[in-house]
Amino acid sequence: MKNYIAPKTLLQDRVILVTGAGRGVGREAALSYAAHGATVILHGRNVAQLEAVYDEIEAAGYPQAAIIPLDFEKADAQAFEGLAGSIGLQLKRLDGILHNATAALSPFPLELHNFDQWMTLLRVNVAAPAALTKACLPLLKASPNASVIMTGESHGHTPSAFWGAYAVSKAALEPMVQIWAQELENLHPNVRINALIPGPVNSPIRRKTHPGEDQMSIAQPADLMPAYLYLMGDDSAQIKGEVICL
Repeated sequence: MKNYIAPKTLLQDRVILVTGAGRGVGREAALSYAAHGATVILHGRNVAQLEAVYDEIEAAGYPQAAIIPLDFEKADAQAFEGLAGSIGLQLKRLDGILHNATAALSPFPLELHNFDQWMTLLRVNVAAPAALTKACLPLLKASPNASVIMTGESHGHTPSAFWGAYAVSKAALEPMVQIWAQELENLHPNVRINALIPGPVNSPIRRKTHPGEDQMSIAQPADLMPAYLYLMGDDSAQIKGEVICL
């Protein structure tokens, strides 16, 4: 998967929603999906960052992107339904979602976490991707081959001290992916869902949690793109309900 070479037309005529598309892995994935033919919907809460990615896509001559901002920390069920409705109204289809938006805290003891921190992390990292996927399911079911990717986290996959609510919230994605895959398999086999755990990668969150680390000594967002392309394209059509560690 790390060495996958995607054909240039891998995502031709597809519509892909990328959450957290303004920076880091989300930005790189949005650019990569667009480079392989997709119309990318850029989600985030910082409009200026989304506009910068939009401009990069335009300058490269890729299919024109769309911008739909939404703050997951404040969004309610109606907001997620509205986002899905906007996609259906404007673009008429949806063939994939990359859930990459993440809230994180620097490592500290679990006993010091307060209630508001718990709720923010669970809301953004678990409830938001669940609610957004649910809202978008009618569009995904109408696609001939739809893929949903949840970006997991190594500390959620293998829990360790001081990663607290962040690790717990990211760990929750793994059973959610497996349950959803089982429930979709019989009635909607054209919709698949998997989790991808990229490991240490130079990203804004990594720089926040590991401030003294040499970021050039770990994987860069571009290094992950073969895997993100593989799981979004038809070559991975039979992979369902998997938690994949890079």
